This record gives sequence, structure tokens and C-alpha cells, in this order.
Amino acid sequence: MTPAPTPRTEPFSVLAKPSGPACNLRCTYCFYLEKKEAFGPASGTRMQDDTLEAFVRDYIHAQDAPEVTFGWQGGEPTLRGLDFFRRVVELQRRHADGRKISNALQTNGVLLDAEWAQFLAEHDFLVGVSVDGPAHLHDDYRTDAAGQGSHERVLRGLELLKSHGVDFNTLTVVNRANAKRPLEVYRHLTDIGSRFIQFIPLVERVSAAGGLAGPPGPHADRDARVTSWSVSPVAYGDFLIAIYRKWLQHDVGRVFVQMFDHALGSWAGAGAGLCVFAETCGRQLVVEHDGSTYACDHYVYPQYRLGNLRQTSFAEMLDSPAQQRFGSAKRDALPAQCRRCEFRFACNGGCPKHRFLQTADGEPGLNYLCAGYRSFFRFADPSMRAMTRLLQQGRPPAEIMRSPQAVKAR
Repeated sequence: MTPAPTPRTEPFSVLAKPSGPACNLRCTYCFYLEKKEAFGPASGTRMQDDTLEAFVRDYIHAQDAPEVTFGWQGGEPTLRGLDFFRRVVELQRRHADGRKISNALQTNGVLLDAEWAQFLAEHDFLVGVSVDGPAHLHDDYRTDAAGQGSHERVLRGLELLKSHGVDFNTLTVVNRANAKRPLEVYRHLTDIGSRFIQFIPLVERVSAAGGLAGPPGPHADRDARVTSWSVSPVAYGDFLIAIYRKWLQHDVGRVFVQMFDHALGSWAGAGAGLCVFAETCGRQLVVEHDGSTYACDHYVYPQYRLGNLRQTSFAEMLDSPAQQRFGSAKRDALPAQCRRCEFRFACNGGCPKHRFLQTADGEPGLNYLCAGYRSFFRFADPSMRAMTRLLQQGRPPAEIMRSPQAVKAR
């Protein structure tokens, strides 16, 4: 029997977690491992074939675009094995319907071997590898179940990707430890060959009852406190500024730092390049191994469950009143202090999950990282304006490296 046509909707993306929260590492700061309790033992941690095919088919058909990009994350998605991803590619070909299909895989890199690298190269996967800096910083928090650091194994996997010509980027979680060593982190990332770099600020809270606290909201734990491994707002701003100085003097057009690319796009009027800085949200879903679909990667909690892809279409879940309210609340709940901010165009209050502080006026909803964002945006403002002028003149932003702005940034 031919399935009914899948309704289409406006552009959206999905992070699929084929291994659920299962992982072969035990990173101190991981917020996802405890999600196992939310699914229960009956669901396991493996996406079954019927769920996979429903996901691939419906995700492609719901997109009103000539190219469809799949994002695979975890936990650790490589735990699902190569045969699973061979099946992914087979199903994508079967249901492509004339679309171009691309894949992005986020991994800790530990399980990568030559067979994996050959497969990823053959099928043009973009691979994101988690690297928190040199070994003495990376291994502070990114350990396995035996407490052993993972850095050496990660670099071994990365070298295999490079030797097979796999496109890759690096994701660095900025935490309490490595935030103190920004140039050491940046130098290590460029030394290992990364030219596309993402910095993810670590902000997690512990509830008074134990375990990680959920996002702000009516059911939030008001006594939750920020974990000892989270980056402080000031440290995060200083981290970005130190690396931006170095980048502005030597690496514009050669190394692409996601935060800097976003800022330049905002100054140039192209809009937010990152969902956390968009005016609204709600178009980035998460599909768990059992087909359960949630409002966002940071909102995998029962109250944000939209349904299951085996019973409900993506279009229905995305366009549901609950998800529409979730997406618009980011804009509608923005505090007055943020609305008046000179950098609202580049920030829009940041990720709602981090809006658990009060403003100077006592209004709730201020982003924990506000001070860091403001210091970075203020520092970058003159050079961002200069690079925007270069773009408007049809010239490459890299010319900034010969300008007074780069000299002043030293």
C-alpha cells in the first residue's frame, strides 16, 4: 500500500538521534546521557528500520526545497554502526524524488576507522568532530567510562577523515577550563587542520533535587544553580575576543569561525546565521531513536514533545499551535532591556534555554551569557562595520587584515 502524501511546510531542519542518548564517552558536562531515563528500557537506544524509513521518507517529502540535508547526532551516532548508515543512504536514494540529498554527522570521533572514513568520503558526508582543545584541556571533561581521556583517539579518527578527503569541521564546547586558554585552543584547532570552527558555550544548571535542571519556564526549578564546569559570561566574552583578535589579524577568509560569520552576516543585514540568535525559533526539531519528536535539541522534555513521526507528520507538528507558541515566545517574551539593546539585531536575546537571569529592572528572561555577548559585539563592532563596507564594495572581507581596524585589535 502506497503511503499517503506527506504534507509540506516552510523550511525546517531535524537532528536525528539514531542511538538516542547512548554514548561511548562519559563527558562530565554532557546533558544528554540522563535522557535514557525519559524513554525507559522498553524503547532501547536503537532506531529501528521502520522508524528510520518513515523518518527518511517523510522528512524528504515535507521539504519544499531542491536539496534536503539530514543531520545525525547523539549521544554518539556511530554506535549504530556502518550497516545502519548504509541503509540510510539506500533509503535516501529510494525516496529522494529528484532532490539532492546531503548528510551531516556529528561524532566524538572515537569509533572512526578506515572503513568508516571510506564510507563517509564515498557518500560526501560532512563530519563534525568534537575537540575541546589540546589533550590537557580536552581530557579534563571528555573521558570514557573508565575515566580515560579521549583526545588521542579523537585525533586518530580525525587523521583518518583527512587522509580519505572527508569534509569536516570541529565543535568545541567552551567550558570553565578551556575558556581560560583561548589562543591555545584556537592554535590547536588550526594546527590539526580545522578551517571551520564552532564554539559552543557550556551553560548547564543543577536542580535542587539533583540532576540537570530543565529550561526556564513555569515548571522550572527556581533554586537551580549553574554547574561548576559551565563557562562564566565574562570568560566567554573574553574567550571570543582573544580569538577574534588573532583571526582578524591573520585568518579572515582562511579560517571560518561560526560565531564570527554570524556576526558579519548580522552587521551586513543578512540576518541571523545561528538559530540561537534568530528572532524566533521552532523550525529545528529533534527526532529520537523511537520516533518521538521534540521542539528543539535543548528541549527534550515531556512538555515539549510534539508527537511521534510514525503517527504525525512533520508539517502537523511544526505548524501545531504548541510549536507556533514555542517559536514566537522567544520574541514575545524578550525583556525590555533586551529590546532597547544596541546589539539586539545580532543577538535577539540568545537561546531561550539560557534566559534564566533577571534584568537590572528585575524583569525575568535575561540570557545568562548577556554580558559576554555584549562585550564581544562591542569589541567587534568597528571591524564588523569595516568588513561590511568591503562587502558592499564587492571586495573580500579579508582585506580587513591590512586595515587600521586589524592593527587596533592587537
